[in-house]
Amino acid sequence: MVECIGLRAALSLADRLPLRAVTALAGSAGSLWYGLDVARRRTACENIRRSGIAATEAEIRRIARASFRHFGILAVESLKASAAIRADNWRDFVQMDIPKSSFDLLAAPGQGLILVSGHLGNWEVAAQIVSFLKPVVGVTRRMNNPHTEAIIHERKERDRFVLTPKHDTDAFRFISALRSGHVLALLIDQHARTRGMMIPFLGTPASAHTSPALLHLVTRAPLCFGYCLRTGPLNYRFVATEPIVVKPTGNREADVRLILERLTRELEAAIRSAPDQYVWAHRRWRAPTQRASPDASLAAR
Repeated sequence: MVECIGLRAALSLADRLPLRAVTALAGSAGSLWYGLDVARRRTACENIRRSGIAATEAEIRRIARASFRHFGILAVESLKASAAIRADNWRDFVQMDIPKSSFDLLAAPGQGLILVSGHLGNWEVAAQIVSFLKPVVGVTRRMNNPHTEAIIHERKERDRFVLTPKHDTDAFRFISALRSGHVLALLIDQHARTRGMMIPFLGTPASAHTSPALLHLVTRAPLCFGYCLRTGPLNYRFVATEPIVVKPTGNREADVRLILERLTRELEAAIRSAPDQYVWAHRRWRAPTQRASPDASLAAR
């Protein structure tokens, strides 16, 4: 209950303060988090060092601190965006940098689309923007506190943007969304444990979720990689690739690997374009574990 009261108070403060004031506070909170959370700071610096993105220890620390600050700003701007950015004015806040072929898929009624991204820029605002063009089903991790979970859903969900649990094993829910012409939004840059496939990521193999590739192969819904970079207070640039379509060869594991490698290359390029806006504090690289078959619940469909 204390957690919920604190969250309500923080949300109320974020709602009442002017944008510049609340983002300044959020950035300072991120810097404080960087200073106090030794384990997360160490993980972030180790990940940046491993990636080869920074050449010096000073640059590694600068990027790590900026990443923590960005995460704080991301959180409050996501809340502000839910009220400020609407279906009638979203183009005032967002520069669209996507090919016509991908925009046509978003605009086409009844056309399902798998939109893949990572924890870069502001993925919350990205989903909100896309929902003005086509209904979005986003996959999220359940909060440990059910009351906190209810508050988060209350703030995030809207008529054309709904959330479904990250570990929901009902693959039919995802397939149904795609066949209904919705966008299925998936983040691919977290450790997939035994559910994943080892794919090189920034020079080191990491366990990657196979869901986007399997859903594409099963449903034939096109794939796009996209991300939403922050360019200023409540200002963004939404970037997306050409549609990715892979014809099955009959070797499902090879097809899945091909798709994941392509998506990972797109993610790597996006991170290199704005390393300050990537969440480096996640333990992305971990010891390999025995991998389950990628065919688990989707292969039979």
